[in-house]
Amino acid sequence: MTTYGPETTTDEVLLGHDLSGRHFMITGASSGLGEESSRALAQAGATVTMLARNQSKLDAAIERIKSSNPSAILKTGIADLSDQQSIRDYAQEFLATGASIDVLINNAGVMVCPYGKTVDGIEMQFGTNHIGHFLLTNLLMPAILAGTNPRIVNLSSAGHTHSDVNLDDPNFEKSEYNAWESYGRSKSANIHFTQEIVQRYGDRIQSFAVHPGVIMTELGRHLTPELMNEMTERVKSRSTSSSTAKETGALPFKSVEAGAATQVWASVTEDLSENNGAYLGDCQLGVEGGNPSESGYLPYIFNRDTAEALWSLSEELVKQEFPKAT
Repeated sequence: MTTYGPETTTDEVLLGHDLSGRHFMITGASSGLGEESSRALAQAGATVTMLARNQSKLDAAIERIKSSNPSAILKTGIADLSDQQSIRDYAQEFLATGASIDVLINNAGVMVCPYGKTVDGIEMQFGTNHIGHFLLTNLLMPAILAGTNPRIVNLSSAGHTHSDVNLDDPNFEKSEYNAWESYGRSKSANIHFTQEIVQRYGDRIQSFAVHPGVIMTELGRHLTPELMNEMTERVKSRSTSSSTAKETGALPFKSVEAGAATQVWASVTEDLSENNGAYLGDCQLGVEGGNPSESGYLPYIFNRDTAEALWSLSEELVKQEFPKAT
């Protein structure tokens, strides 16, 4: 396995790769990690469909990418992951084209927002970060299965250490809302979702969950000094954190190019063929009990019963069943 690390960039991961003829679809592509992944993959020759909620922001991102790569092959699509009808409309529109998807990168998300609900009445972070991607991915599954060596990459986070999923109270109707706990639930859900994809589709699809690292992007727009202090204390208390993090609560920051590298690596590398369903960080395999700010994870994210139960709950919340592959 090629040795990379926390400072590895998207361009370094893609060095020597010719992605001509391969189609990537990326959610949350109008800024941040989604835009950088789109730029790097297009630079390597891929066709990239960039999804977001806002067409003008997508157009601006495309203009930035084409300013350095005029020949980039970029397409756009509008899908609001907090609105199931918007997701269904886009999926229907895309499937009607007959195009296939080789790699779907579920990159979009919200973080530590005030309590709110999606259009469909689901707590906002869980409803957007997990349920929105659950529905989009399953609706697009015919196109993904038609792809060449298809992959699904789900952006998770070290934030999974804040909380496992809560299948009994997904909307905080029985407990007081906490923004970090909600974020943790959604990021753990991304990992359980990855596991269940592998369980249901086996070798037909590779799927990976990714911790990108700590990067200053629009994702952090809801961070207040109070939430930052709470995060600092949570980091200090992590039994698996590094000695520096335990003492100060400080987290290592990455550039956007390094932050997007792990999801790009998960999309193209052949080094992971024997590790389908893995959790990844710093362009490396995750380490159980390791530092979560790097590639460490807590063991509850790999639980077959939880993954299966989450899938069933997700089907209830989108009011549609997606049977196992035959």
